[in-house]
Amino acid sequence: MDIYKFLFSPWFWLALTVAFTLIELACSFNLVTIWFAFASLAMIFISGLTELLDAPIRFRLHMGLFLFLSIVLLIFTRPIAIKTFRVGKNKTNIDDLIGRDALITKKITKYEKGEAKIKGQTWTAICENDDEIGENTECTIVRIEGVKLVVKRK
Repeated sequence: MDIYKFLFSPWFWLALTVAFTLIELACSFNLVTIWFAFASLAMIFISGLTELLDAPIRFRLHMGLFLFLSIVLLIFTRPIAIKTFRVGKNKTNIDDLIGRDALITKKITKYEKGEAKIKGQTWTAICENDDEIGENTECTIVRIEGVKLVVKRK
């Protein structure tokens, strides 16, 4: 088989689809090379439709379409897929605390850390906007930074 005929054939794009998929599964799983696999999968069908074109035009058309499809898929669908599959983020029990109410047991000032109690546990707490929060005040947990709760007045 002539190398140029192979480069324009659906078999070439099928080989690329398999290669990009294997790279995604074996190495990264960061949803990067999978979009190249989807683009090369589309190119299998496009290469069949462009059989009658001359070789130089066909090569440029195939490479241009492949790069265009890959970039479009990468830019527009990767963020959606990452949100949907939550790639790279393992939810823990700590994440369950965000948005819950906590009771301040030691006063929080702009310059001093305080303490907050939630679910029977005492945490070091800081205020989100440098406010002063007194003891026995209920607050909402905004986020967790290291081992400190970042809270705001309810």
